[in-house]
Amino acid sequence: MPKPDLSVSIAGVTFKNPVTTASGTFGSGMEYSEFVDLNRLGAVTTKGVASSPWEGNPVPRVTEVYGGMLNAIGLQNPGVEVFVKRDLEYLKQFDTRVIVNVCGRTEEEYLAVVERLSEEAVDLLEINVSCPNVKEGAIAFGQDPDALFRITDKIRRIATQPVIMKLTPNVTSIAEMARAAEAGGADAISLINTITGMKIDIERRTFVLANKTGGMSGPAIKPVAVRMVWQAAQAVKIPIIGMGGIASAEDAIEFILAGATMVAAGAMQFHNPCLTMEIIDGIEAYMVRHQIEHVTDLIGTVQ
Repeated sequence: MPKPDLSVSIAGVTFKNPVTTASGTFGSGMEYSEFVDLNRLGAVTTKGVASSPWEGNPVPRVTEVYGGMLNAIGLQNPGVEVFVKRDLEYLKQFDTRVIVNVCGRTEEEYLAVVERLSEEAVDLLEINVSCPNVKEGAIAFGQDPDALFRITDKIRRIATQPVIMKLTPNVTSIAEMARAAEAGGADAISLINTITGMKIDIERRTFVLANKTGGMSGPAIKPVAVRMVWQAAQAVKIPIIGMGGIASAEDAIEFILAGATMVAAGAMQFHNPCLTMEIIDGIEAYMVRHQIEHVTDLIGTVQ
């Protein structure tokens, strides 16, 4: 059997393999470069980028919980100008695709970042309408199908790169939200973002996070994520990037079988910085073991 073909395509963009990083867990690549060969990744998905610097939420804003972690970072970032000059310049030296995650509190803020990145060396845009830590804008955009349709449509009209809409799991019907994104012109969707959670210090009788609630990530959410990816895949024809609790190649393959074209490693990279490399190798070993020539032959084949 020849060497397996791990390449996949989304909106005309070809990736050498289906593995990327979940936004907010990998910085913009520089932070992991001692552990990960960025040239081997299908893509680097950056931390969220806003039109102006965001300070994020007050501390404490991260805590460990059973089966994962809660975070309420609040999308702290230096703004698009610093990102372009520092992070994008750094990523240009690597042979990997670049997906930039875009965040905003208003439609105008989203559109400003999309327009600013229109001439930059960015392969795709991932629009974060789903992060449960943002109090203004993002929750409404991500949880209301009409609002999701409108913001997707407005971004798609001005974006020069393909647009991925990142969906929140904190909804009644993920299929309805997937269809709204597709109807608005999204080239792909990614899911899931974190599930809203809470932790209380019973001795102090206080909330552990200053924000009270935070986004739950880690292995405990994987069964929910796999189910939602499968439901979204039944509802839309556009590609899906699956994520949520991936800790191994076996986890990643579950998402692909459920219908994901690509997968993203997230919080478990904090535990194992080499996780993405292990996933790439593990998918290839699985394909050899099962005599599968093209990874695309696995997408959505669960029975």
